[in-house]
Amino acid sequence: MNNKSELKGPTASRRGLILGTATAFALSAFSQIGFPSAAHADEVNTTGLAVTEDTVKVGILHSVTGTMAISETGSVQAEKLAIEQINAMGGVLGRQIEYTQEDGASDWPTFAEKAKKLLVNDKVAAVFGCWTSASRKAVLPVFEQYNGMLYYPTFYEGLEQSPNVIYTGQEATQQIIAGIDWVAKEKGAKSFYLLGSDYIWPRTSNKIARKHIEKLGLKVVGEEYYPLGHTQFNSVINKIKLKKPDVIYAIVVGGSNVAFYKQLKAAGIDMTKEKPVLLTISVTEDEIRGIGGENITGAYAAMKYFQSLDNPNNEAFVKAFKERWGDDIVIGDVTQAAYLGPWLWKAAVEKAGSFDIDKVRLASPGIELTTAPEGYVRVHENHHLWSKTRVGLAKPDGQYELVYETADLMEPDPFPEGYQ
Repeated sequence: MNNKSELKGPTASRRGLILGTATAFALSAFSQIGFPSAAHADEVNTTGLAVTEDTVKVGILHSVTGTMAISETGSVQAEKLAIEQINAMGGVLGRQIEYTQEDGASDWPTFAEKAKKLLVNDKVAAVFGCWTSASRKAVLPVFEQYNGMLYYPTFYEGLEQSPNVIYTGQEATQQIIAGIDWVAKEKGAKSFYLLGSDYIWPRTSNKIARKHIEKLGLKVVGEEYYPLGHTQFNSVINKIKLKKPDVIYAIVVGGSNVAFYKQLKAAGIDMTKEKPVLLTISVTEDEIRGIGGENITGAYAAMKYFQSLDNPNNEAFVKAFKERWGDDIVIGDVTQAAYLGPWLWKAAVEKAGSFDIDKVRLASPGIELTTAPEGYVRVHENHHLWSKTRVGLAKPDGQYELVYETADLMEPDPFPEGYQ
C-alpha cells in the first residue's frame, strides 16, 4: 500500500498541527541540506526508478506482525515521520516522497521476497528497513543483485560492509566492546553469563563478547540461546542463580523480552542491587513498553540513543514524534536510527543531484547531520556512522537515565582485528 492510504490517522486539524511542527523542526534542524531546484526526471533518474516530475517512491520494509513487531513498529513510525517532515519542507530534489510499505512478518524469506518486490516491481529509489541481522542477511543478496539501497537502522554484530547498505545503527566496537569495557571498569565485573535469542546477531555478538571478556582476563560462566518467541526462561534463570555471575549479558530479542524480565523478577533477581548487573544491548524503550518499567528497573543498556537525552535536537524530535504518534509513545535507539535514514538519503541524493543508486552511493561518505536527535552523526567511508556510545540505567517509568557517554564520536570499525 502507498502513503495515500497509510497516512489517514490524525484529523485534518491535527495533521495541520503536526505538519506545522514538523516543518518548523525540519527547517531548523536540517537547514544545512538546502532547497535545490527540481530538475527534469530524466536528468536525475537515468536508471528507471519510480521518479516522476513531482514524486519519488521509496520502500518501508519492517515486521508489523509476529514476534518482532514489538521492536520494529517504532522504526516504521520514525521513517514515516521523517518522510512527512521532508515533504513538508519541499521534498527531495523538488519531489514529494511516496512510500510503499511491506510487512516482513518476522520471517526472513518473506523479507527477501518483499525486498525483491520493492526493487523490481515498485522500482523504489531507496528502502528503509529490516531489524534483525537475519532479515538483513536475507535481503542483502537481493539488494546487491538488483542494485538497490537499504538504510538499516539496528545495532548489529558488524563483520559486514556492503556498497548497497547504509548502517545507521552501531556495530560491535561501538556497542558490544565499549559496553563490556564500561561494566568491567565501573562495576568491577569479573564473570559473565551470556544469554541470547537463537539467530545470527545474538550468537555472533556473544562470540565477540566472549573474545573480549577473555581478552580482558575475565570469565564466561555460562552461555544459552532460545528461539525467537520463546517464553519459558525459568530453567536458565535457575542456572544463573547457581552460577552467580557478576553480569547477566542479555541479548534476548523481540516479544521474548516480556517473559524473560518478568520471570527474572519473579525469581527474585533484583537488578537494583550491586550484583548481578544486567547489561543488555537489545532492550530499548520500545521493548520496555511491553516489559513494564517495574520489571526491568536497575538494568543497564549500552546504546547510542535514549529518549531522555538532554539536547535541543532531541527535545524537538521527541515533541514532533509524540504529536504524530501519541503522547504515550516511547522512542528507542533503533527508532531514532531509523529516523536518520530518510534524512541521510535526502542529503546524499541532493549532494549527488540524482536519484541514481550508484551516484547516491558515491555521495554518501562524509554526509553529516549536525542536528540528529542523538547529537551529531557522519557517514564513514565504510557506510557506518560515527557516533557516541552511551550507557543508560532503566528506571521504573520505562525510561533510561544516562550514566555514561564517550567524550568523542567513535569511529566505526565493522571488522575489528582479532574478533572475526
